[in-house]
Amino acid sequence: RQGVPGKMVDGEVPEACPGTSSEGAGKQSACAGCPNQKICASGEAALPDPALPAIARNMSSVKRKVLVLSGKGGVGKSSFSAQLAMGLAGQDHQVGLLDIDICGPSQPTMLGVQSEQVTQTSLGWQPVYPVDNLGVISIGFMLSSSDDAVIWRGPKKNGMIKQFLKDVHWGDSLDYLVVDCPPGTSDEHLSIVQYLATSSVDGAVIVTTPQELSLLDVRKEINFCRKVGLPVLGVVENMAGFACPKC
Repeated sequence: RQGVPGKMVDGEVPEACPGTSSEGAGKQSACAGCPNQKICASGEAALPDPALPAIARNMSSVKRKVLVLSGKGGVGKSSFSAQLAMGLAGQDHQVGLLDIDICGPSQPTMLGVQSEQVTQTSLGWQPVYPVDNLGVISIGFMLSSSDDAVIWRGPKKNGMIKQFLKDVHWGDSLDYLVVDCPPGTSDEHLSIVQYLATSSVDGAVIVTTPQELSLLDVRKEINFCRKVGLPVLGVVENMAGFACPKC
């Protein structure tokens, strides 16, 4: 479909896409039929994202940024993210919890604030505060019903993450920003690393369970972190077996 001139559009992007930053962008045979072929061939798609300076400004007041990742879903990643944020807040730190799991937002329910809504002010979007020094932002606050499905392609999800990073007003400063990421190594993960590149990410905590199926995906997650230069701060093993030594 046709897009606005100078804008990338959402369409059937070829699986063999060489990438917008590649020298062959828009010029290879795989680019034929892509709605973004002309803009990629012009080199405009490889230009720096104009939103990055705004993100850097908004993130400049955040002292520490930690991503919580998992290769497999259902391993307790969102539970750990909430507990980490609450634990840091309990030590009198100013904490933000950013839920970028666009299709499966858990934090509103996890923290018991699912009936709240994000408000817009002259300073930007105001997070929801379960406690005075813990702000939470999630697309879950913006849905009319918790049963609503978010059926978005990658570019639209990335646009929402970008808006969270540049438009949310976390207050004068944050000691920690905990980012609850969806499982896997796809659009959201690449976007959050790219968007925070100029403001630095302190690292990632990876959550897993002992089962081999989960460990297979966690190894991929660790490889992802290595490839994008994201330090791994540690690995949390949830649901591990425990044998009572006195039984």
